[in-house]
Parts: sequence; structure tokens; C-alpha cells
Amino acid sequence: MNMIQGLLTILLSFWVVLDQQGLVITTWFPIMIALFMGLIMGDMQTAMIIGGTFQLMALGVANIGGSSVPNWGLAALVGIYISLRTTHNLADAKAVALAVGVPVGMLGIQLDVVAKLLNTYVTHAAQRALNQNKFRKMNLIMWLGPVIFGLTTAIPTALVVLFGNGLVKNLLRVVPTWFTNGLSIAGSMLPVVGIAMLLQVMPAKKYLSALLVGFVLAAYLQLPMMGVSLIGLALAYYFFVTHLTTKTVAAEATTTTTTADQGDDWDE
Repeated sequence: MNMIQGLLTILLSFWVVLDQQGLVITTWFPIMIALFMGLIMGDMQTAMIIGGTFQLMALGVANIGGSSVPNWGLAALVGIYISLRTTHNLADAKAVALAVGVPVGMLGIQLDVVAKLLNTYVTHAAQRALNQNKFRKMNLIMWLGPVIFGLTTAIPTALVVLFGNGLVKNLLRVVPTWFTNGLSIAGSMLPVVGIAMLLQVMPAKKYLSALLVGFVLAAYLQLPMMGVSLIGLALAYYFFVTHLTTKTVAAEATTTTTTADQGDDWDE
């Protein structure tokens, strides 16, 4: 069973990157990785909690202009696998996932750079085949690009599956409790950083009233997240319809005024 779970984890890490570069049937978001890892490892609750933690870290982070960013999807995948292999206690699992996942996610920056460098050679090789009218060869070469990206995640995942479990268990035997508790506290604080980064790219000042309503509902009325989300959806729909109606009325008024001002040929 452990061998099957490890193999499925490696295949998942390879497939999701291929899909990200192509059809985008699934996504590389940590919460989606957690869904699949929960099915593979048989502990959906712990996997989703860990995935949600990494998802909050990933909010507001985007590789704009081809820049490389931490691979939080890979971090969630590796963190969930190692934590569920090491312990079944939720608090300890979160600490282990953060201790292992965050460095792996940061390593994803270098791996992404390596993949992009290698793909420049793939592009030039495909261009040479195109110039020689060897279209079949060009198509075959272009397949190497997504495969290289897939290997940048599959190889680290394979190393973790083969060697990471025993290494982490040995580390946990010597790591003091206060250190793992500190990691748990850091895991609770890092999502706040992700939300703050997300607010920087959102029109928070324009919709400050909506933010205050959400804060009051969650902090004082203890409304569950689903309830707050539904109220947010209702407000978003109201703002959208109101804005659309206002633009439509303004456009109709402009059209009517223009037609009335033009008159007809008998007025000239």
C-alpha cells in the first residue's frame, strides 16, 4: 500500500505540471493538490487543512512576466505526504508539513529557473527543425518542454518518497517540542501574510465597507466561512448588476440625446 501511495504521489506531481502547461483540467493550487493527496493517503481532513494553510500562503503570489515564485503546490504535496507518513496528530502533522514543505516550495524557484533555461534549448531545436521543414520532428521536440517542467517536480517528489520519510522521523526524535510548537505558530501567522499580499492587489479602499461587514460577521457574529462567502457573493452580484444597469442607462441616454440633436434634412 505504501508503495502504491508513493507511486501515485510521484505521478500526481508530474501530471499536474503537464496539465498546467497544457489543458489545465486540474490546477496547481495547494488546495487542489490537498484534495488529490487526501484521496491517495486516505486522510482527507488533515490533507485539506494542510493544503488550506499553504493555499493562504499562495494568495497574492503570481509569476508575472515569467518570474519564478515559490512552488506552493509542490510544498503542499510533499508536506502532506511526509506529515501523514510521520504522524496522525493534526498539530504535529501541520508542523511537519510546514517544516518540510516551505523549504521545498522555495526550492521550486530554482527548479523553475532551471526548467526555463533548459526549455530555451528546446525552443531553438524546434526552430531549427521548423526551418528545415521537419514538422514531425518539431512536434516531437516541443513535447520535451512540458516533460522538463514535470521532471522538476517529479524528481524531488521521488527523492522525498524514497528517502524523506526516515529522515524526517529521525529529525523529529531530536528536535525539541518548543521548535515544533514554533512551527505551528508560524503556520498560523503565514496565512495572514498571504491575505495581506492579496489585499494589496485588490481595490480594498473602494470596497472597505464590504471588508468591514465580513470582519464583523466572522469576528463578532461567529458566522461560518460558507455564510460569509454567500453574503460576499450576494454583494458582488448586487454591485455587478447595479454597475451594469448604470452603464446601460447612461449609454441609452447618450444615444437618445445624440439622435435628437441631429434632427433630419428638413430642418436644414
